[in-house]
Amino acid sequence: MGQPVVHWEIAATDARKLGDFYANLFDWQINANNPWGYGEVKTGGQGGIDGGIFQKPADNPAYVTFYVGVDDLPGYLEKAERLGGKTVLPPTPVPGVGAVAMFLDPEGNCIGLFKGA
Repeated sequence: MGQPVVHWEIAATDARKLGDFYANLFDWQINANNPWGYGEVKTGGQGGIDGGIFQKPADNPAYVTFYVGVDDLPGYLEKAERLGGKTVLPPTPVPGVGAVAMFLDPEGNCIGLFKGA
């Protein structure tokens, strides 16, 4: 059985402005009232998945990515590298949520991996 897409993110130059854009465009509810200022997006759409909009570091480009739910972050990073990918974020804890990791696919697309707590 395949691994599901469980989350998506938009890394923005101006997270507040971009969050307002998507909230107004799609009627999404966005709450950034947390210690990280991470805009948790509730799409409200039946059958869809929720995501996030956040302020990217100044030296990083803006990007859109999705996260795939897996049970072994290091194992999937190793597999991605064997298949021609490159790790860009090793397994990193997200307190109270789980852990994430990211890799570039062979064409340079940034893909996230997620393992729940």
